[in-house]
Formats: sequence, C-alpha cells, structure tokens
Amino acid sequence: TPNPCIRCNRFIKFHVLANKAKQIGAHYVATGHYARIEYNKERGLYELKKGIDFSKDQSYFLYELTQEHMRSTLMPLGTWFKAEVREKARELGLPVHSKSDSQEICFVSGKDYREVFTRFSENPLKPGPILDLEGNIIGTHNGIANYTIGQRRGLNISSDKPLYVIKIDPEKNAIVVGPRKYGYHRVLLVKHPVWLSERPELPKKARVKIRSIHIPSEAMLIEENSGVKVEFKEPQWAVTPGQSAVFYDNDLVLGGGIIEYGE
Repeated sequence: TPNPCIRCNRFIKFHVLANKAKQIGAHYVATGHYARIEYNKERGLYELKKGIDFSKDQSYFLYELTQEHMRSTLMPLGTWFKAEVREKARELGLPVHSKSDSQEICFVSGKDYREVFTRFSENPLKPGPILDLEGNIIGTHNGIANYTIGQRRGLNISSDKPLYVIKIDPEKNAIVVGPRKYGYHRVLLVKHPVWLSERPELPKKARVKIRSIHIPSEAMLIEENSGVKVEFKEPQWAVTPGQSAVFYDNDLVLGGGIIEYGE
C-alpha cells in the first residue's frame, strides 16, 4: 500500500518544478503545503516542521525533501490555519475559498485509483484466495489492489466473528485475514531511512507516524543494520508494508522511510 504523494513530491513536484523555476530565473518555488521550512543558523541546515494547523499538517508527505529542495522552497501556509486561508481567499474574491478539501489522488482522472492498475498491470486485479491464519482457504478476493491492511469491509466472508486483513501476499496473490488482535504490532522496520537535516544519534526517543491520518505515537528508534527498527511504546493498529513511517521530535521532522514489515 504505497503512498504515491511522497515520491511525487521528491521526484516531480520539487525536482522537476525546481528545475523549471531555475530555467526561467526564479529563485524560489512557493507551494500550498501546510508545513514549515526554517533555517537553523546554529546547525547551518534547513529543517522541516509541522504546520501550525496540526489538523491539516502535511509534513508527513514531505520527509524525502533534500536540503536543496528546502533551500529553494517557500511554504507560506505553514503558519496559517486552514480556516484563516479560506477567509482570506473569500476576502480576495477567490473562488477556491469554498472548494471542498480533496482526498483523491491527483493523477487519477476519476475517483477510482484502480484504473491506474489496469493500465500497467493485471495481477493486482486478479482474483485469488483469502486465507485464515492457519493457511486454509476461506474465500476468494477480487484483486489484492482492492484491499489494505486492517480492512474489514468488502471481504464477503461468512464468519461468526469480525475478520480483518492481516497480511497481503503479492507473490501468492493471497489475502490473509484474522481477528482484530492480530492486526496490532509494536515493532516495524524501515530499511533505508532518509534524514532531512542530520542523522540523529541512535537509539533515540521520537514520535512516529505510520500513515497520513495516524497520530504520531511514542517510540524508540534503534539502529538495525542499514535501517532503523521502530519499537513503539504501545502496539499500533494496521502497520502496513509499503506505507511510510515518519519520525518526529516534537514538531521537527527527523526523517522517515518505507515500512518493510511489522511484528
């Protein structure tokens, strides 16, 4: 369950757009992200921080930005609340003031991300087995692209207790389901972490966010070969390989990376 916005920000929005800005002689690119970029004179580095409107904060999607990206980027909305931005837009007569918030993927023409898979691959939409925790086939799914870890709806399985997606196995084109208690994990691994400013000394206490709507939770960052092992203080629901884990020190973004697995 990858998050395309994170890679898009690094390789398209901030890379391609920055290059285009240079071509026309612009020194900066201004974006509408609810996040803050600040220069730390003592460290001589740019830092990424949460926007002051925590309910709209978008720093989670920006942890792969480089120092060069941050040096040439302005994020003026990071010090505004969304309601203030809407009011200012209304005062200026801009129609965007009444536009509803979008949760859709911008490069999908309709409202269904599955259309992208039909263009590039057939396997994600190929039916396959739904397995219980013992490996028994208890149903058939209609394509692994239709499911995510922690999902309950749409399984179409007869059971005397609620079942949730616990694991997705792309190699076997299988979905593994089980009771909710098996969907919690205290540990996850990020194999190739990205650090925005400086690599902190590990182990380090931090708060870690494992999806865009997740509240950052207390954890310990521990060095693990070429990666970082994250040990949460409390078990977390639906740790999803392919999603990003982003590390925070209060409102400062330390870095993050792609989740390899949870246990």
